[in-house]
Amino acid sequence: MKLGVMNPILYSMSFPDALKYLNSQGVQTIEIGAGNFPGNVHLKPDELLDNPEKIKEYKDLLKENNIEISAISCHGNPLHPQKSYAERHHNNFIKAILVAEQLGVDTVIGFSGCPGDCENSMYPNWVVASWPDDNLKILKWQWEEKVIPYWKEVAEFAKQHNIKKIALEMHPSFVVYNPETLLRLREAVGDIIGANFDPSHLFWQGIDPVAAIKELKGAIFHFHAKDTYIDERNKAVNGVLDYKPYGNLSKRSWYFRTVGYGHDRIMWNNIVSALKATGYTGAISIEHEDPLMSPREGLEKAIKFLKDVIIFE
Repeated sequence: MKLGVMNPILYSMSFPDALKYLNSQGVQTIEIGAGNFPGNVHLKPDELLDNPEKIKEYKDLLKENNIEISAISCHGNPLHPQKSYAERHHNNFIKAILVAEQLGVDTVIGFSGCPGDCENSMYPNWVVASWPDDNLKILKWQWEEKVIPYWKEVAEFAKQHNIKKIALEMHPSFVVYNPETLLRLREAVGDIIGANFDPSHLFWQGIDPVAAIKELKGAIFHFHAKDTYIDERNKAVNGVLDYKPYGNLSKRSWYFRTVGYGHDRIMWNNIVSALKATGYTGAISIEHEDPLMSPREGLEKAIKFLKDVIIFE
């Protein structure tokens, strides 16, 4: 395994400065945003595509700082019912695939997306209950008419451009949000579909990450190191489904934390051990979304914590 970082936390720095900083911290890999939700501050596909000189400069910068690219990220909702929104996110994901190919990266990361409930919808409809009966009709339509056809087409395009792994992050509000839905899409589309495994989104759903890792053996393509704090008092009153703004920490049932600040060292030891036992040897990529820490402090605490937890050999 290798210690990595997802780069949006470093957007206040230039790309060369960010690489120098990561190298000084002992980081080995970087996951680079190429558009959509992660942004594209450090990697603008339009500037690199079909420009061998720019590609070489980019790769040389990485080599000079002993940093490898673990994946190209372009999380978005290409299934959004508003066609202009979906088209923009789809096009950005396609560009991410193309720039990954030219950089020699075989893994791209995204969300599965979520459609509406019919062709005339304005907004996504995330179905998570089997009743009323309309819900199951919506879910059937989404998967059969939108989700599976879209990802079959994208998977074929990705294969043609030397992408071996489309790592979808299991995230609530999208159709792939847990191991069951990830495996459903993988079965329908093929083994190019796998998980960008982020335990922070599983913790608050009540999922045991260790059990989920074992369930997904062979289908984990990338890993995010991010934690979640569960406020047991607020959870006891209102459960885990929480629409309150992330800034309203005192009222929320959960919020994201730097690794080690939501769950203890034993939990993270067990997560890394489960990854190792199921054959995962890739990046442990830190994603910082801790509302209580500055980006720099949160990142450096995570790096220090994970250096003792990751199994490097």
